[in-house]
Amino acid sequence: MNGALEVVRHSPLTGIFLTLLAYRLAIALNRRCHGHPLTNTVLVGVLLVMLALWATGMQYQQYMEGARFIHLLLGPATVALAVPLYDNLHHLKRNAPALLIALVVGGIAGILSGAALGMLFGLPRPILLSILPRSATTPIAMGIAEQIGGIPSVAAACVIVTGIVGAALFGPLRQSLRRLDDLTLGFATGIAAHGVGTARALQLSETAGAFAGLAMGLNGLFTAVLVPLICSILRL
Repeated sequence: MNGALEVVRHSPLTGIFLTLLAYRLAIALNRRCHGHPLTNTVLVGVLLVMLALWATGMQYQQYMEGARFIHLLLGPATVALAVPLYDNLHHLKRNAPALLIALVVGGIAGILSGAALGMLFGLPRPILLSILPRSATTPIAMGIAEQIGGIPSVAAACVIVTGIVGAALFGPLRQSLRRLDDLTLGFATGIAAHGVGTARALQLSETAGAFAGLAMGLNGLFTAVLVPLICSILRL
C-alpha cells in the first residue's frame, strides 16, 4: 500500500489529475449553489488541492511536477484575451481617457492601501513590502517583491488571496451595481484582482473579460514602475 502511494506521489500525472478533478468539482459546487461568492471556483479548487496534498502527504514540489504543464498554459491563455479585446476595440477607443484615469487611481489605491494596512498592524518590513504589489499578476509581483526587499513567496500568496477575493466579489457587485456596464466592472476587476478576477469576469461577459485582461496587463506594468517609487517616497 505504501509503495503504491509513493508511486502516485511521484507520478507527474497525479498533479494534472488533482488539478482537473478539483476544478471540475469546484465548478459543480458553484453551479449547485447558484454562483454563491463563497463557492468561487478558484477558492474551492485551491482548498480541494490543499486537502488532497495533506491527505496523501504529497509535497508541493511533487504536485507541481505534473501541475506545471497546466501552469504553462497561463501564458497562452493570457495572450488569447487579445481576441475579445479586439472585438471591443471601438469601446476602448471611445473610453480611453476614462480608462487611463481609472488605471492610475486604481493602481495607486491598491498599493497605498496595502502599505496602510501593513503599517496599521505593525507588520515586519519584508512582509509589508511583499504586500505592496498584490494587485499585479503573480510573476510580476514576485519580481517586484524581490527587487524591493520583500519575500517573493509571501507576495505570491498575497496575490492569490487578492485575486480570489476580487473574483468572489465580482458577481455580487455586478448584481448590486446594475447601472455600471460590463466594461467598467471588468476593467476595475482587472486592476484589483489580476488574472483570477479576469477569468471570473470572462465567465460572465466577453466584454468584461476583455477589459479585465487589458487592465491586468497595464496594471502589472504600472505597478512595476510605481511600487519602487512609492517605497522611496515613503522610505519603506
